Amino acid sequence: MSEVVTYQREGAVGVITVNYPPVNALGHAVRSGLLAALEQGQQDAEAKALLLVCEGRTFIAGADIREFGKPMQEPGLPSVVEAFESSDKPIIAAIHGTALGGGLEMALGCHYRVALESARVGLPEVKLGLLPGAGGTQRLPRLAGAQVSLDMITSGNFASAAEALQDGIVDAVESGDDVKAVGLAFAQKVIDEGKPVRRVRDLNDKVEAEKGSGIFDQYRAGLQKKACGLFSPFKCVDAVEAAFQLPFTDGMKRERELFMECMESPQRAGLVHAFFAEREVSKVPGLPKDTPVRDVNTVGIIGAGTMGGGIAMNFANVGIPVRLLEVKQEALDKGLAIIRRNYENTARKGRITQAQVEERMALIQPTLSYDDFADVDLVIEAVFENMGVKKEIFGTLDKVCKPGAILASNTSTLDIDEIASATSRPQDVVGMHFFSPANVMKLLENVCGSQTADDVKATVMAVAKRIKKVGVLVGNCYGFVGNRMLHQRGAEATKLVNEGASPQQVDKVLTDLGFPMGQFAMSDLAGIDVGYRIREERRKAGEDVPASWMDKLAEEGRLGQKTQAGVYLYEEGSRKPVVDPKVDALIAEFRKEQGIEPREISDQEILERCMYVMINEGAKILEEGIAARALDVDIVWIYGYGFPAYRGGPMFWADQVGVKEIYDTVKRFHDTLGGDQWKPAALLERLAGEGKTFGSL
Repeated sequence: MSEVVTYQREGAVGVITVNYPPVNALGHAVRSGLLAALEQGQQDAEAKALLLVCEGRTFIAGADIREFGKPMQEPGLPSVVEAFESSDKPIIAAIHGTALGGGLEMALGCHYRVALESARVGLPEVKLGLLPGAGGTQRLPRLAGAQVSLDMITSGNFASAAEALQDGIVDAVESGDDVKAVGLAFAQKVIDEGKPVRRVRDLNDKVEAEKGSGIFDQYRAGLQKKACGLFSPFKCVDAVEAAFQLPFTDGMKRERELFMECMESPQRAGLVHAFFAEREVSKVPGLPKDTPVRDVNTVGIIGAGTMGGGIAMNFANVGIPVRLLEVKQEALDKGLAIIRRNYENTARKGRITQAQVEERMALIQPTLSYDDFADVDLVIEAVFENMGVKKEIFGTLDKVCKPGAILASNTSTLDIDEIASATSRPQDVVGMHFFSPANVMKLLENVCGSQTADDVKATVMAVAKRIKKVGVLVGNCYGFVGNRMLHQRGAEATKLVNEGASPQQVDKVLTDLGFPMGQFAMSDLAGIDVGYRIREERRKAGEDVPASWMDKLAEEGRLGQKTQAGVYLYEEGSRKPVVDPKVDALIAEFRKEQGIEPREISDQEILERCMYVMINEGAKILEEGIAARALDVDIVWIYGYGFPAYRGGPMFWADQVGVKEIYDTVKRFHDTLGGDQWKPAALLERLAGEGKTFGSL
């Protein structure tokens, strides 16, 4: 008998218990153990019903990620599920925690399902570029019908126990926290009432009722918008449709064929890389796991604008009190009103209650005085990008804040060491770069200066997790990781327009690659003035920043979506960019002033110049140790800049394209276009010469 799966009879119920911490994942030992325990239960003449239950904090939460990328050892999950479903004794699955992926498929192979009120179920395989491969696409529709199955499988979202009961996925929901007791009671009821074995594969009422309904074509049409460019959601629809077109056995074969198509898709590789990278990024090289963290029980935030207000919401959302500072009452009132409006909108959508709105607002205490920061544990400055202003603020914080308070800047580009120089405690100074809108975007780029203490680094990474962000620890340089690469792409995109491309052509190449928006639409969203101020700061610092038609837009007050005019026009209440002939004329005038004769530029050149300049800069970032690993760069770009997760991030994508091909092209651009941005990074050159990848570092 397997150590991770045991069999024991309690009264007339044979109990099969999985105990494979931390999440009872379906590794080889569990799969083998389940079959052995099932056989024991079948042979136990005193057992009138069998109960599948799990120890620990959850039911089976899916596949064992330790087996990802390795050949599957028999028995495979489909055969285990089939064996349970074929049992001639009723089997009841008792669900607590989460039943996800293969865990839910195991439960669907049982004849009855009972869940605790706190349980959740789901089939999230699509998030890894896959589809359920152990009968999930064939059994779920027989219980829940087409619409629920399509929604759950193509989104990968979870359903609560109450929703699962309503949809027919589980047969009962019980209160309490003793899942085994609940399962035993349900199993005894099955025995006492003489309930028959009820195999999901034999339930055809819902399948027959929805045959030929046209729902699948409608669903595919909807996915063209919300899953554009993705592979597996459409294969999920094909698999669910098979449940309505084919006998169960043939439907299972079709599911397996489609599953293998997903397995062979490059998107699956990208999504699996992103999945593991997100988990690995919190393990910071060189920072011991046992590094102590400082207590963060109260937070001060400077600036009640869009960014500061969004940051405040992150902390209030998890119950951490915030003191929000502004220099004028009017600005403070406006910021609080926007925060309340955001919460009210969320409540209207049913995501939080009105009581939660009031609870969260009560946690955000407005102030006009730095003295109210005297006892906070963490201060985050979120004012505009001006070094003089930031240094003045940090000088004040140094005088006001208690010893050991962490002083953080939300700067997106500026030197953390120079900011820290305004204080007597550079060890306590760190960057915490949130992304707009800060209450929505998942990335938190934590930036350590040369003197930032290890416990401060560990603390800001722990804070990221606490406020439900994906934290990445990076080094200090202009623009850090994300903006340093973005600014190279932005400069190249602008040059391409200077030379003859249109902004919409450049943007389309990027959206065709999978970005949610192109370079210029993103500039409009962020605000044209943001980039303009950054360029002006660099010019003041003596850098040679060339003139740009983007500067002319800012100087004319075309600041993007907030003024309904930037690179594009925006109608009232719409975020859809509309081409503006005035901008075409402005660009044409700029070319004339600069003596540029426009030429036709291919989409391929746009792709190479916009993306390869980023890869070259990413290689320099890795060389310099600003990012410790290629996966850190990938996660910054996936969660901060909309890089399509199915392409795995820029450095993973570069490996897929071929490091040698990118190096050769970068070298060619350096020879033809010139500029330091096209000087091949030493790391890129070395990897190309050695036939290695960024992933091999």
